[in-house]
Amino acid sequence: MSWMNTFLAKLFLACLLFPGAALADDQLWALLEKGGAVVLIRHAVTTPGAGDPPGFRLDDCATQRNLTDAGRRHAQRIGAEWRARKIPLERVLSSPWCRCIETAKLAFGGAEISQPLSNLFGRTENREAQVRALRELVAAKGKGNIVMVTHGSTIAALTGIHPGTGEMVILAQGAPAGRLSVPE
Repeated sequence: MSWMNTFLAKLFLACLLFPGAALADDQLWALLEKGGAVVLIRHAVTTPGAGDPPGFRLDDCATQRNLTDAGRRHAQRIGAEWRARKIPLERVLSSPWCRCIETAKLAFGGAEISQPLSNLFGRTENREAQVRALRELVAAKGKGNIVMVTHGSTIAALTGIHPGTGEMVILAQGAPAGRLSVPE
């Protein structure tokens, strides 16, 4: 079993056995200052609903649920907090859904599109293969932090954690996973 699979198994068990054991916000920001973490961010607030409207297309944002003005402001605040704290950022990846791309753009200036970060909500046909690809993506960490903007269902499938909109789930070797929020 790779270190990431072992880490994710321990993370899931720790969340079940010790739900209050997460690191405090200041500890998480300090962890991010060191670099080398993977940060999964659920996209910011969208128009109400679950999933996307019938017939949505990834190449047409008008057919998808998108960020609200409040979601756009929140994404900007997330990026401002990273810059104010001088958090090292090596790479930003995003799901191909418009709400994730826009969150990444507003917070970090843009992102590379990554298919493994695609929305898993209501899409079980390739779940196992996608989670495997996610594990590989997470395992390919670097010296700086790698941010992955994705969906709550995708983060939950990988970690067992169900983040709120705009919430970050921090994965770092040698530390318990943490959830970090920048106020809306």
